[in-house]
Amino acid sequence: MTLIFQDMPTLTRSRPALPGIEVHAASRVLIVAIGLSAALAVPSLAALLLDERLLNGISVWSKPLKFQASLVMMLGTLLLLLPLIESRSKTGWGVWLASLTAAVTATGEILYITLQAARGRASHFNSETPIEAMAYSIMGAGAAFLVLSSLVFGLYLLFRPATSSPRGLQLGGAWGLILGSLLTLVTAFALGSGQIDGPGHWVGGVRTDVGGLPLFGWSRTGGDLRVPHFFATHIMQALPLAGLMLDRFAPRWTMPGLVVSALVSIAIVAATFAQAVAGRAFF
Repeated sequence: MTLIFQDMPTLTRSRPALPGIEVHAASRVLIVAIGLSAALAVPSLAALLLDERLLNGISVWSKPLKFQASLVMMLGTLLLLLPLIESRSKTGWGVWLASLTAAVTATGEILYITLQAARGRASHFNSETPIEAMAYSIMGAGAAFLVLSSLVFGLYLLFRPATSSPRGLQLGGAWGLILGSLLTLVTAFALGSGQIDGPGHWVGGVRTDVGGLPLFGWSRTGGDLRVPHFFATHIMQALPLAGLMLDRFAPRWTMPGLVVSALVSIAIVAATFAQAVAGRAFF
């Protein structure tokens, strides 16, 4: 662990760009990956309106759009928290490799999901052909590396913060990325392994996405393992936001406020996981 966080050579000099964001090797690869996901959302949205093909009862383009938005949010979180890491580590090999891993795995995942939608084929839980079975396995491994890269960011924020970082945002970012990554890996394994009434995300109920919860698409006839996975993943945004609010409105309560926020987040993931496994709909 010490080797990961020891001072490393600077890759490139930082130079000012967008307000609050320095452009160097790590941020540059994140910006490119965010731009690609955002750019793919434009034709995906057009296809959603024009293409009448369905998969599991809903548009084949619903999944790409959800993942494009989710990956923009995830990579954007890393980009916005990057300035809170101390300068030498931020421009060193460790953060750069974590950023590159996140960018490459996120890009590979969204390209495959979008390609499968264009073909009218499922990207997840699809082993109908040897190539699709192999691609699904590779995508699963890539998703794990994507989450692990967020974990590395969280560890850097925890152990190598910039001295000027707001305490609440820095700790909220670190805890959010670490807790969110670990819980995302747990829920993703439960979801992807197919061991709980699989294959698929449904537990009991009707095995279709028709009539799902608006916007999210979660099953309303039985359990849905996507629910705890969603809450686990978005701890990465929830705790930094909590820290930001505490910095702004209650700086004296930063530590207890973050502890309570973290415990509530874990409880929500645990409760929704138990609910899904029991075959009960979220709402």
